[in-house]
Amino acid sequence: MRTLYILLVLMLVSLNSYGDESAAEKIARAESAAHPAITRQATIMDVDGKMLRKGSNGWVCMPGIMPGDNHPMCNDAVWGKLMNAIGTKSDFKTDRIGISYMLQGDALVSNANPLATDINNGDVWVQEGPHIMIVVPKEMLKGLSDDPFNGGPYVMWKDTPYAHIMLPIHTDK
Repeated sequence: MRTLYILLVLMLVSLNSYGDESAAEKIARAESAAHPAITRQATIMDVDGKMLRKGSNGWVCMPGIMPGDNHPMCNDAVWGKLMNAIGTKSDFKTDRIGISYMLQGDALVSNANPLATDINNGDVWVQEGPHIMIVVPKEMLKGLSDDPFNGGPYVMWKDTPYAHIMLPIHTDK
């Protein structure tokens, strides 16, 4: 019980410290998600949907995906539609390529289901480092591995409408 209490306090402190962050700090973190040629002119949205900066190039960058999350992401319009579909648990289908950058990495997520929250559910869970995500018409994913440990690109959320290619970018030299 004491451990649960300590974890709860740590989570609340983390969420509160996130709330104290300035708009400039959030913008800087959001800009770290992709190449500056994209982020300089991108719209920056906070995790609560508040616009921190109006952009002009069609890209939307966020300092994180939800409160307390420090994994920034930059999405083109197609990827934005995919994120909206996940958030509303609605169907998603595309007839074109969509790109999302997460050059600061991501949180631990299920490779099978974007809505999974139980790390003991039997799914393979992945905490990817810097990567690019590419959504394509689903028929184009045939033949690609869904093994996140294969040493290269793989399909995440394969059996869902939100299937996409994960392209790890290893920055080790």
